[in-house]
Amino acid sequence: MSAGAGVLRPRAHVHRGTVVAAAFWFHAGALGVSEARRRVLAAWRPGASVWVLDGGYLLRLPAPCKVAVEAAPGLPLVLESGVLTSAPLTPKERERLAPPPGAVVLVLAGRARVHVPGEARQLEPGAWLDVSGWQRMTVKGLGAPPPVMQHVLAPLPPPTRESFGPGVPALAPEAQRMLARMEGRAVPVARREGLLSRLRQAFGTRPAVAPGSAMAVRRAGLLARLRNAFSPGSEATGDHHVTGSGPGLWQRLFGSVASREGLTRAAQDTASFTPARPSWFARLMSGLRGDTGPADPPSSLSAGSRPASPSPLMQALRSWLRAFAGAPDAKEAATPSPRADTPTSPRRPPGPGALARLKSWMAENTPLGRLVLERKRDYLRRLLELFDQGDIDEALRHAIPLGRDPSPDAQLALGVPSPREHLHIQPTPNSGPPQMFGGGAVFETLRQRYRDIFRRLEREGRIDEAAFVLAELLNATEEAVSFLERHGRLRLAAELAEGRDLPAGLVVRQWLLAKDVGRAVAIARRSGVFADAVLRLEKSHPREAEALRLLWGDAHAEAGNWARAVEAVWPVVSARPLAKAWVERGVLAGGTSGAKLLVHQALGFPEGFSAARGAVEALLSDESPERAPERFAFATELLRQEPSDAYAALLTPTLRSLMRDRATELSVPLDALIKRLRNVKEPAMAALRLDLHLPAEPVLRAWSELPESERMVTPVLRDRHDAGAHAVHDAVVLPGQRVLLALGEAGARLVGPDGRTLAWFDVPAFSLVLSSQGDRALALARRGDVWRLSRLDLVARRATRWCDTELGAWAPTYDGDRWFVAVRDTVMMVDALAEDLRSLWRVPQVGGAVVEVAADAQHLSFLVLHLSAAQDFGLLERWGYALAGGPTLRQRAHVPRLSRAPDIHALTPDGEVAAGRRDVTEEEQLPPWPVLPSFVGRRNHAIPWKDPSRVGMVLAHAWHVTRFIEGSLHTAVLRDLAGHPRVSFQFSGLPPQVVRLTDDWCLVHDLLGRVVWVDLHSGAVHAVPVD
Repeated sequence: MSAGAGVLRPRAHVHRGTVVAAAFWFHAGALGVSEARRRVLAAWRPGASVWVLDGGYLLRLPAPCKVAVEAAPGLPLVLESGVLTSAPLTPKERERLAPPPGAVVLVLAGRARVHVPGEARQLEPGAWLDVSGWQRMTVKGLGAPPPVMQHVLAPLPPPTRESFGPGVPALAPEAQRMLARMEGRAVPVARREGLLSRLRQAFGTRPAVAPGSAMAVRRAGLLARLRNAFSPGSEATGDHHVTGSGPGLWQRLFGSVASREGLTRAAQDTASFTPARPSWFARLMSGLRGDTGPADPPSSLSAGSRPASPSPLMQALRSWLRAFAGAPDAKEAATPSPRADTPTSPRRPPGPGALARLKSWMAENTPLGRLVLERKRDYLRRLLELFDQGDIDEALRHAIPLGRDPSPDAQLALGVPSPREHLHIQPTPNSGPPQMFGGGAVFETLRQRYRDIFRRLEREGRIDEAAFVLAELLNATEEAVSFLERHGRLRLAAELAEGRDLPAGLVVRQWLLAKDVGRAVAIARRSGVFADAVLRLEKSHPREAEALRLLWGDAHAEAGNWARAVEAVWPVVSARPLAKAWVERGVLAGGTSGAKLLVHQALGFPEGFSAARGAVEALLSDESPERAPERFAFATELLRQEPSDAYAALLTPTLRSLMRDRATELSVPLDALIKRLRNVKEPAMAALRLDLHLPAEPVLRAWSELPESERMVTPVLRDRHDAGAHAVHDAVVLPGQRVLLALGEAGARLVGPDGRTLAWFDVPAFSLVLSSQGDRALALARRGDVWRLSRLDLVARRATRWCDTELGAWAPTYDGDRWFVAVRDTVMMVDALAEDLRSLWRVPQVGGAVVEVAADAQHLSFLVLHLSAAQDFGLLERWGYALAGGPTLRQRAHVPRLSRAPDIHALTPDGEVAAGRRDVTEEEQLPPWPVLPSFVGRRNHAIPWKDPSRVGMVLAHAWHVTRFIEGSLHTAVLRDLAGHPRVSFQFSGLPPQVVRLTDDWCLVHDLLGRVVWVDLHSGAVHAVPVD
């Protein structure tokens, strides 16, 4: 409590009559603790917060409400200029108290007390409820449960050795162990045989390996066999150590130095297998690192998994070992840095640790290291002997795959020296002969031998085995796909292309050739690679390319993208009747896309000019600035057409309309287009070129590009007299200044620019998801735990019910084809054209509940709220994806400076995040407000942070809107990228404002039926009547 100059006794001690209360205060001393808590719980609403203040409980309401003071459950507090007061204060009394923004003024016992922000302590009222005697009962709805969303494209695993037919032999145990170490997996361990079996092998007359095999070596002596039979590291048949002594004490303690971490250049061109059982020290280090698997493979955590919390002693021991080994601390590794997570500053890869350097030194300077090198030489020598003897089957059993760029594990296993990451002087010299065996030559030799085997198998007609050599041993996946296609193995080629993550366009091509059209189209829609797949097909398979073009155009037409649909099928002459129907539908849809199609209708079909003449004259003679983008799109498309009589007839009126637009409207760049039209070599333009000169640039500027000195705030005021006849739950702006209104159970209404109702859709609509073309939308209505989805065709003016499904968050727009939604901890790409609910792509178990999703044509972003084991706030994480070529994760980062779960958060498709809380403390009100920059590197918003009455925020690429509440006045302020206010929407009354924002328009509405939107190009304000 602040210590003012003297004691203030205000004239009024409480509010009187009916007030708009923003909070209630309950006196625990006067009411009793039990009664005060009961009243708090009775008045609590979702979104409210409870605080301990001045011996009582302060209940902050999620939204102000009208209440009669004598009937209020507690002492009502009114929000005045950012301060909660329990009594009306005169200007002099307020000046004397001087309460800071966010303070609370309580008048008790005739005295005014000021409580500054941060003095109150928040508590959880749920702790007051005794639920120990409650039993949880499973309930079931009376209706049928919603269907489970089907996944259209289940992940296809890469082909295995069995996929290439029975001619490919199984991998030998020695090669399995070597391959496991190269890939960082657990080394397969054979079951240990009993004493009798080991004695039989030790004293038997036959060696463990067949005499005719190149893998057989000189039989070991009696002492060696006894040592091998009874040593702790001995294994079953096929796993015996070859020539050389068994592992000694040091090797059993610290493991073979031929493991994946410590080999040096002296061992870099041999190949062998090492004992599968991890050493004692390796198992100890694995436990201290917290690995759940064996010590050999590197452990990893999935996106949604959380390791168990270790004890403080184990954490300290692990930290010491990480510091000793040169690894980053666990806390640093778990806490991503915003700067380090940006693409412009990648994290520097760590150098070798102390243990790795120690093992490397041992491999070069100890007898054990030389023993390991001998074993690697033996394995490589035996493998080369198999090639020389022509035993292809046995060679394939023992061959080790080679990559174009071998991983560090593979380089270590076969002796390829890894390149230096940094040109730093090493504190210790590299002793030993670095060119002892010429590691690069070893890989080249093996690659050449594999090539020889491939050519031999191809000559013998063993196609599957030859493809296996290409795909598995040489890692030449694209060559293997082409080889399989050339020999008619089309389905295996498609499975190989998809399983090995080849370019999506190539995958679509292969599935189309394999006659699996459904999967080809689904992958093309998911990844947006129709154009790439068509180009890959046109040269070699022109008929299939035409078929894919038709499928491409059909997908765009079903999504309402008529211009793209016509562009896709236009090269197919036989599809012109289909393209004509799509052109007519697109012209009716209007907008810039309809203007482009108007050119095709006039010039692309016989009798088309006469059919389009009326629409062309109406567009070019219209002088309204709102249709200037349509005339610009019409002229741009006209310049792409071939010269003809109809083409020449359109040039002059088009140029005149652009000259008229240039004098009044600068929201589109017209100068370059006008110059191109004037330079067209047509007789109709020759005389016009002499008389028509390009005027000087007008002094008028577009509203969105005004200089800072001319940027004035446009006020938009609405009171209760402006209320409409229906409650508006959502609204969006369509091309042609039309507006689509969601009226709840009353359905959806399409309103024209003049306010007349153009269409009424009889489906429940509480939320709207608008397509990017503006010709269709999805209407959402909650039905208990599920949402009812309906499709709205705004051109045909038809509504159809789609399905019922569970939804947690969703993108507010979609492209007519793909819609991104989230259900609990799973994000999905929904097929918006399917009859039932299906997903084309999904990311399950992201680690928490998804609270917001944003997507456009290029990017996808979503926010994940992570909770701790005690269900407290952990962190708010953003995932960012690029959609080109298939959703590809670009960045994961957490929003900094958040200590509590945010109740305000905003997100753009390219990943810019703003998040915070309404009830911030004084310590939290420090610049900057918690934000996360976009992962594409663009300029971010300048967000004011000193806004104590802020209750919401909406972000777009170039604009953002902040909502405030002060008493019964709701204000939404539109700001540009630099943070300058441009429009202030002020609605009086109780319902909160709802904001929809794009880069073209900003719309504000509420449940009283007041709808206003602003054109962000011209600055024109439009009011929509709701009659």
